[in-house]
Amino acid sequence: MSEGKDSWGVVTTIRAPAEDILNFAAYHIELGAKIIYIHLDTPCPEVMDLLRAHPRTRVTVCSENYWRKRIGKSKRPATHQFRQSLNATRVYGTRPRVDWLAHIDVDEFLWPDAPLGDALGALPRSVKGALVRPNELIDGDGTQFKSYIPSGSERGPLVQRLYPEFGYYLKGGFLSHVVGKVFVRTGFDNIRIGLHSYVIDGKRNPDMIELENVVLCHRHATGWDDWLGHYRYRLENGSYRADLSPARSREKGGVTLHELLSALEEEEGEAGLRRFYDEVCGDTDRLRNALAAEGMLNTRDLGLDWKRRKHFPG
Repeated sequence: MSEGKDSWGVVTTIRAPAEDILNFAAYHIELGAKIIYIHLDTPCPEVMDLLRAHPRTRVTVCSENYWRKRIGKSKRPATHQFRQSLNATRVYGTRPRVDWLAHIDVDEFLWPDAPLGDALGALPRSVKGALVRPNELIDGDGTQFKSYIPSGSERGPLVQRLYPEFGYYLKGGFLSHVVGKVFVRTGFDNIRIGLHSYVIDGKRNPDMIELENVVLCHRHATGWDDWLGHYRYRLENGSYRADLSPARSREKGGVTLHELLSALEEEEGEAGLRRFYDEVCGDTDRLRNALAAEGMLNTRDLGLDWKRRKHFPG
């Protein structure tokens, strides 16, 4: 095993309000990130001076000129997933001054049980990538997260107990991804960084391990209004889009989340969507008690407000 603490950094592509951008940066600075590479998918003038002034952040506006230099044309790639991958791969290729680079989103926050640099530094040198599994926020005060459920024979029955009406159609009971996000050791050539993976010399996720005692706190929805505000975009372009596969095969009655939500909206309107939301991630006694009974409810106070004020005063 390698000895000592490894340095790590974050790369992200963001389309979010100023406060969310600063929360994300401040949280990971406080956690120990050596450098954070922020690509603004749309301009956010309110954060530019603050980010540029901080020694541990690098900010890039993905303008027409940026894409012209990056891909030879001013029109940006159509999907934000592809833009994210291009940006992360570009940063990796610049030989960032860190031992590990994580590719995560603005609503995702790394939560290690011990200093992250120590955990990364303890990995064998043969390890090229480290996977971090997600926890997903439930509505409330922003501190309650439901656990990732490993795949296997117990996942299906557990999901059904927790989410009796809609669990059958969800992957691991989550609204968003269950795959997780990856740290990639720097220094390799011929590499492409994806949303949940990496490819080196044409091989997907070679020499990757699951990083124990680290989770990814995913604030996919901070409340009903927040979820509904993002719903249409996610249905058309994001984690509920039509081209994603169902949690179960068609032969077993599976439908995609896109199909399920579209049908609920068509048949019941907003009330149907609210019924789905309340069962899956609403701040209800039923959900809290069900998660707690299964040992699946975790309290994690991210401290976003004080960390933002500390690192970006004013």
